[in-house]
Amino acid sequence: MSTSYPPAERLDIVEDLHGHPVADPYRWLEDPADPRTVAWSAAQDSLARSALDALPGRDRLEERLRSYLSSGSLSVPLWRAGRAFFSRREPGQDFAVVYVREADGTERALLDPIAMDAAGLTTLDTWVPDLEGARIAYQVSRGGDEQSVLYVLDVATGETVEGPIDRCRYSSVAWLPGGAEFVYVRKVAEGEVPAGEEDFHRRVWRHRVGTSPDADVLVSAPGLYEGHTYYGVRVSRDGRWLVVTANVGTARRDSVWVGEVGGELVPVLTQEDDVQATCWVERDDRLYVHTTDGAPRWRLAVADPAAPQRRNWRELVPEDPGSVLQGVRWLETETPQLVLARARHAVAELSLHALDGTRTGEIPLPGNGSLTGLTVADRDTPQQRGKVWIGWTDLVTPPQVHRYEHGETVLEATAPGQVELPAVRSELREFTSRDGTTVRMFVTTPDRDGPFPTLVTGYGGFSIAREPAYTSSALAWVASGGAYALVGLRGGSEEGEAWHLAGNRANKQNVFDDLHAAAETLLAGTASKVAIQGGSNGGLLVGAALTQRPELYSAVACSAPLLDMVRYELFSLGRTWNDEYGTADDAEELGWLLGYSPYHHVEPGTAYPPTLFTVFDSDSRVDPLHARKMCAALQHATTGGPVLLRRERDVGHGARSISRTVALAVDTLSFLAFHTGLEISVSELASEPSAQRLREAPSPRSGGER
Repeated sequence: MSTSYPPAERLDIVEDLHGHPVADPYRWLEDPADPRTVAWSAAQDSLARSALDALPGRDRLEERLRSYLSSGSLSVPLWRAGRAFFSRREPGQDFAVVYVREADGTERALLDPIAMDAAGLTTLDTWVPDLEGARIAYQVSRGGDEQSVLYVLDVATGETVEGPIDRCRYSSVAWLPGGAEFVYVRKVAEGEVPAGEEDFHRRVWRHRVGTSPDADVLVSAPGLYEGHTYYGVRVSRDGRWLVVTANVGTARRDSVWVGEVGGELVPVLTQEDDVQATCWVERDDRLYVHTTDGAPRWRLAVADPAAPQRRNWRELVPEDPGSVLQGVRWLETETPQLVLARARHAVAELSLHALDGTRTGEIPLPGNGSLTGLTVADRDTPQQRGKVWIGWTDLVTPPQVHRYEHGETVLEATAPGQVELPAVRSELREFTSRDGTTVRMFVTTPDRDGPFPTLVTGYGGFSIAREPAYTSSALAWVASGGAYALVGLRGGSEEGEAWHLAGNRANKQNVFDDLHAAAETLLAGTASKVAIQGGSNGGLLVGAALTQRPELYSAVACSAPLLDMVRYELFSLGRTWNDEYGTADDAEELGWLLGYSPYHHVEPGTAYPPTLFTVFDSDSRVDPLHARKMCAALQHATTGGPVLLRRERDVGHGARSISRTVALAVDTLSFLAFHTGLEISVSELASEPSAQRLREAPSPRSGGER
């Protein structure tokens, strides 16, 4: 396909970095205010819009997407003194709304983003009620910038009793008993650090509702503010114990302090310990430690909070070599128990344990899916004692809430909308990567024999697992006659921390090799052509894939990507990711980065696959400059294509409205469909009967080893 691209000046910039000559011909595109960038971006907008609007099947695809999103959503209840707090999105709503359900069953809306901002530019970032269910702290941001502002609402009256408190981006909040105070995290003010550094420095404060933040009490401890970027806080139910966790960027290492509220905090872990640990004081006055210490698939230990040091930890539940321990809940019964959430190859499991760690049983789950939430009633809601609420989804099931009690799991609530789903087959497949490692992927196909144009996605970074979950875009693709594959790449946490480490830093190439092997496996079986899609770190994934194996992929969708891995630390939050990728300031690590940096591997005269970049001008995590530079490089170099850049304003890296979600998915999927031969408008699945259940492969629990 011949496409006339907007002109982009190529500069003769070549730098010597640790002996490596590094070219950067499109550095001027780093500056969004440069007149050349403004003109080039406007021309790219016009090119992308005209090309995308001309693609066939868009109306049918939008219809399918809206149909699958009309399921709505809901969350598990969070119990506070007889009140249940939860979120629900009705069909047709752009955002989920937070509700409170009273003990008599009546419900009231508490937090509605559209009521706050009819333009739909305000997102609800997080919320947490106090222990008495009388007040709820919540944070909102606008235009996608994720610069959260904190408020407190009176649950009974709906009146705002606190806020706005600014500088609360990524702020953890922990209420003290009584609802008069909370401990929270806040960025430093302008002038406290050099200009532009505020996003990298935070402090932990104790705040009294109704007083000025200027009167907040600073929480201090040895080493607490020495080089850490992010913080988390937890207060025990009785208000006695405070746990503070700190991280340096996104490094998977935790610094931990424990002590009495208002008293001295004792250091428990530092970054030098190279351990992950989630710690909290439970109802039996023990400090619980969920940790990777000596256990890359995680284990559970306990200690006396008055003596919380690592040497005093006592193992309660050891590591399971075949699954990953994800979380723990205390279950209040006549004989209290612990609920442990595990994942085996990304498939959820729940088990019951006595307080001495002994396994006492299993909580049945609906099938091979994943958890969207797990809650139990607090001790001030005795009528719900002994029950567990399970948020559940799988590849073809919109979010549900199940309730476990008296040894049985029952369906309590489904997503509010009715959805007609395509008839599909779905299974967990194994394949072998380049170095002989066994990797797994969930594959969903139409309920007939292939081959199918296949859309493959994954993430492969930051110890984040990709789990089987209801995804409207995946179902729209399958309903159109294609297949969808979700790959558990190294770099994630599907098989524990060792799986993560096998795909980061010097090992990053393993992630790309896993994706290549998945594509080759599919093409040898059920795939006619393979398209790949990824965002953020997943955008880096598909950017590296298209430069390493351009002949393997028929189309690429690359969203909010990292692509210039030499200069990524200089922009937005980039410096917080160098533990994951490495730094160009170090000669050896620069070698890792240059080994795969997509922008630096674009070769003129290569037939690169059709590629769609999607970026968001308000993205405060990954700067759109990566996609601009890569787009210009590919447009200059490729003998294939087309290469398009789709840009949005007033939206960022995170949450977005349903309307924007649909618009982005229509553009992305119609582009991939056109270039893989998927004929959306004539799919034989268009009139399939509704509610076809997932055809499950044999459960991975029956053998093998999250």
